Amino acid sequence: MKPTQNAYQSSIIIHDVVIIGAGAGGVATAASLLKRQKDLDIAIIDPSELHYYQPGWTMVGGGVFSAGSTRRKTESVIPDGCRWYRATADCVDPRAQVVKLTDHSCIGYRRLVVAPGLVMDWESVEGLSETLGMNGVTSNYRYDLAPYTWSLVEQLEKGKALFIQPPMPIKCAGAPQKAMYLAADEWRRKGRLADIDVSYHSAGKVLFGVEDYVPELQKYIDRYGIDLCFEERLVAVDGKTRTARFVKQSGDQQETVDRTFDMLHVVPTQRPPGFIAQSGLGNIDGWIDLDPETLQHVRHPTIFGLGDASGTPNAKTMAAVRKQAPVVAQNLVASLEDRLLTAAYLGYGSCPLTVERGRIVLAEFGYGGKLQPSFPSWINDGTKATRMAWFLKAKQLPWLYWNGMLKGREWLAAPAARQA
Repeated sequence: MKPTQNAYQSSIIIHDVVIIGAGAGGVATAASLLKRQKDLDIAIIDPSELHYYQPGWTMVGGGVFSAGSTRRKTESVIPDGCRWYRATADCVDPRAQVVKLTDHSCIGYRRLVVAPGLVMDWESVEGLSETLGMNGVTSNYRYDLAPYTWSLVEQLEKGKALFIQPPMPIKCAGAPQKAMYLAADEWRRKGRLADIDVSYHSAGKVLFGVEDYVPELQKYIDRYGIDLCFEERLVAVDGKTRTARFVKQSGDQQETVDRTFDMLHVVPTQRPPGFIAQSGLGNIDGWIDLDPETLQHVRHPTIFGLGDASGTPNAKTMAAVRKQAPVVAQNLVASLEDRLLTAAYLGYGSCPLTVERGRIVLAEFGYGGKLQPSFPSWINDGTKATRMAWFLKAKQLPWLYWNGMLKGREWLAAPAARQA
């Protein structure tokens, strides 16, 4: 580290690499960078004292994992040798290569990695924030609410259960369905399903964005007797009367529909952090404007990005980050050495759809919905619900996350070669 003069303050510290975000993307990238070049001076900016394994929250809501097993102290996952700034990034000046923090201090960089995650906009639905965690309103998208999901599933014996899918993009687009399938399977096992009306309310037009997986998912929709309600967007919740209000699209016409509920699993709309657009790093929608292959910023070559805040057209999942981090690490090191960027990200994302307790449809696909299976079909056919996929989700993936991905071990995640 070395101080330098700049327009922000008398002197700032410049690091080889500054990473905004100590989530999956930031930590995995730092670890992968140090595997390639041990002497890199890396700083990570993040105010959070706790680090979460968010894919586990579906299993918490399904009564499989405990909430506590999905979190650890942030300091325990920061790679040795990295400097951790427990602060929030306020803006980036890509010309001066400086990150300004909310406390008005500044950090300089030779290369910047932007991986801040996205923002859950709970306020986008009128009345939602006031009733979360009570009145039967829950969400697996929050650590403190996932246990309430399981509590509601256990307690509900009859009535109406509504599961919400908001407009895209959102992180883990299959998660609203996962919560629904696990709940319905539990009610089926306990002989209650006939007395519970389960409905799926999606702002979209289809059950799943990659057509290859729809037939198997539809089998479970039929098994559980789930009512599919497409092109319905949740706009308001009244917890006291247990009423959800939707705007339903019918061709060119819209109508408002009120539906009562006994259980409501909600997912908020989601947006990129504001500093991305304010710093001139965003695309037209405010997401980080990256080359979809190299994950280098399209206008600022000293900046790379990955994770949920990225504007690349892939599914926003932890599995995507697992493939992105090695690409960013390899290309960033090449950039520091003025070499060509040779690593390519092909849009991989994975969505383990928990269709019942003990079976999962392991959807794996890349850009354009092209299937990218990790295993041959005789081991695991990703278009079918299998016990093998459940074993991976329930037993292997959490261990691989804490002990592999966050440690820079790139098992089944080696970067693809960029085509000339």
